Amino acid sequence: MNHDCNMLIDYLPETVEIEGVEYEIESNFRTFILFEMLMQDSELSDSEKAMQGLKLAYPVIPDNLEAAVDELLWFYACGKRWREKRAGSVEGASEVQRIYSFEHDDDYIYSAFLTQYHIDLQDIKYLHWWKFKALLRTLSSDLEFCKIMEYRSVDINANMTKEQRDFYRKKKELYALPLPADEEEKVDAIAEALMNGGDLTGLL
Repeated sequence: MNHDCNMLIDYLPETVEIEGVEYEIESNFRTFILFEMLMQDSELSDSEKAMQGLKLAYPVIPDNLEAAVDELLWFYACGKRWREKRAGSVEGASEVQRIYSFEHDDDYIYSAFLTQYHIDLQDIKYLHWWKFKALLRTLSSDLEFCKIMEYRSVDINANMTKEQRDFYRKKKELYALPLPADEEEKVDAIAEALMNGGDLTGLL
């Protein structure tokens, strides 16, 4: 069991602990971009996603597959427990949802990192997944990528003018994604796929 990690005082992990044994986990940002895209692949069954996800993340897959999935989700969620987050109250529900897709927004994300941080992701050999996510979360709202996320998540309501409603409807249609509506739904969908309906036997 791995505890919640504070990026300011803890070294970022490159292993997870399962039943007292340390297992290496692939920590590079590209691995978990691929992982997220894999989990959202509608052409794969849940069992295929679970098997390929575990193989992608673990050089050596732990025998305890349920614990391996839990620790994989902990790492994917950057040190947060998805079960606890899901069971708790909805936090920040009034905030603009940050909706994106690594598959559909790759050029916008690449450009945003280059513009704000002067980081050329093509030149980066290794960047810890948690560092990448921290940088992704704090991109400026002035960037086109963040504007697109706002368009996708904005709540069109009667308090808007007709012009505003028409504007956001067009933007939503233009930038629509065939993905879950928010980050929590996305993590839940990934967890469900990895758990394979609760049956992890016979996967490997």
